[in-house]
Amino acid sequence: MANKGPSYGMSREVQSKIEKKYDEELEERLVEWIVMQCGSDVGRPDRGRLGFQVWLKNGVILSKLVNSLYPEGSKPVKVPENPPSMVFKQMEQVAQFLKAAEGYGVTKTDMFQTVDLFEGKDLAAVQRTLMALGSLAVTKNDGHYRGDPNWFMKKAQEHKREFTESQLQEGKHVIGLQMGSNRGASQAGMTGYGRPRQIIS
Repeated sequence: MANKGPSYGMSREVQSKIEKKYDEELEERLVEWIVMQCGSDVGRPDRGRLGFQVWLKNGVILSKLVNSLYPEGSKPVKVPENPPSMVFKQMEQVAQFLKAAEGYGVTKTDMFQTVDLFEGKDLAAVQRTLMALGSLAVTKNDGHYRGDPNWFMKKAQEHKREFTESQLQEGKHVIGLQMGSNRGASQAGMTGYGRPRQIIS
């Protein structure tokens, strides 16, 4: 993997905007949740973007987090005994977390890319993925979520409605407002387009 030097000009501006999206208060909440969900053996990161990145970078804590949301015996990610030290193994571990998170229900638009975490390109995206995962866990309410349910917003759930055949038939006879109205102003007395107005004195 090539070393990435400092950014200049437009790319520096873009990187600066991405970095401003990182929320340090949200970082504290996510760290609290991960520690409660996985147990105190995962430790705690140094405060700030860099500490958060280094803490999650090898993918082991992320894998433990997603595994803790599944019932015993159906853990989607294999967590190695010793944290991987080789770069490609660490990236592979993060990719396994992303696949398991998607299987849990996190949408593709809420997912970060492996390089966002690994190279620190967009840690706000990492926070967004973890928020989506937490929201899903609170919404599912299947007993695997540990922590304060108020830390995450519940996702909207489907509210399916059933109509009887007679209700459906009645609906066919209602003229919706989108179709216009047969009351009020009309086009009576208007001439066709392109014809001169008849002025008779």
